[in-house]
Amino acid sequence: MEFIDLGRQYRALKRKIDGRIAKVLERAQFINGDEVRELAENLAAYCSRKYCLTCANGTDALTLALRCFDVGKGDAVFVPDLTFFASAETVALAGGTCVFVDVDERTFNLDAEKLEKRIQQVIAEKKLKPKAIVAVDLFGLPANFPVIRKVADKYGLPIIEDAAQGFGGSIDGKRACSFGDISTTSFFPAKPLGCYGDGGAVFTDCEDYYKLMVSLAFHGKGSHKYDNVRIGYNSRLDTVQAAILLEKLKAFSDYELTDRNKIAKKYDSYLKDRFTTPLIPEHFGSSWAQYTLILEDEKERDDLQKHLNENGIPTMIYYPIPMHALKAFEGIDTPLGEVEVATRLTKTVLSVPMHPYLKDEEIEFISSKVLETR
Repeated sequence: MEFIDLGRQYRALKRKIDGRIAKVLERAQFINGDEVRELAENLAAYCSRKYCLTCANGTDALTLALRCFDVGKGDAVFVPDLTFFASAETVALAGGTCVFVDVDERTFNLDAEKLEKRIQQVIAEKKLKPKAIVAVDLFGLPANFPVIRKVADKYGLPIIEDAAQGFGGSIDGKRACSFGDISTTSFFPAKPLGCYGDGGAVFTDCEDYYKLMVSLAFHGKGSHKYDNVRIGYNSRLDTVQAAILLEKLKAFSDYELTDRNKIAKKYDSYLKDRFTTPLIPEHFGSSWAQYTLILEDEKERDDLQKHLNENGIPTMIYYPIPMHALKAFEGIDTPLGEVEVATRLTKTVLSVPMHPYLKDEEIEFISSKVLETR
């Protein structure tokens, strides 16, 4: 059994994906081929954004977004304490300082009330200038953007939506990648919409941001590629990956997202009475990048993981260390009382297999083995 069975997905889409790749190989347009432009247009339409730019990976997508807001030394960027390293790493690489914010214990996402408290603390301390908010759509569920937006607007801060795991999620029918001033996603193979390598994209409705990110992604180009007007990057999604994503986006839209939600409901039906299963608030929709249980304590979590692994069921812990406790950020003072929920969750969460090609008998088997421990 695979945690995310990409092989099963490929076999289901093999004929169409192989045909798309063959066309790229025949035309030999490996960089900036027609498929790259087509994909960007389709992604923008799916997320109801004016502009989409594909790039080399999700980390670059965050980097491009931070450049638009001129994040640098002395700037505070507010980042959830429970997330993947890239959400904070890119802030540090830009020269900014991460201010880690606690998360909601049931949605795993940025706690808007605690966000405002941390903003107020930074303003009162007068050591850093509040500059931006990075709100992460963890495990497929969008952050609480209606409330986060009110906080952001109150303090004049732009929002970067890190939807690396959130593509396909929604709030009141509005899709992830549409909530930030700039939104980003990743096409890492294990993501809800993944390619067969690395890839990413940025989304915005602001023409100025879009034009700047296009320039930055292509070596800081101006009117043409040899007119370099700023220091930029080499961050492109290659044509083969775009071709793959075109077919995978269609499958995702046609049935995979629906199937992910059906699988989550089946897990819920087996487990919700005896375990703390994922909470999807009213009016929210998840793309179920992960199906994550919350256990009572670290020992129960570790015992369950051991039991499942012994029965051939792969599991993952997302994430075993909160951001503030990583060695890379040891110079940042984060009072433990400010991030107690995130700290606790790193010791109690466990994710079980989740992908749109899970079979009913596999879901039943996984659930039965989970239930054996209580």
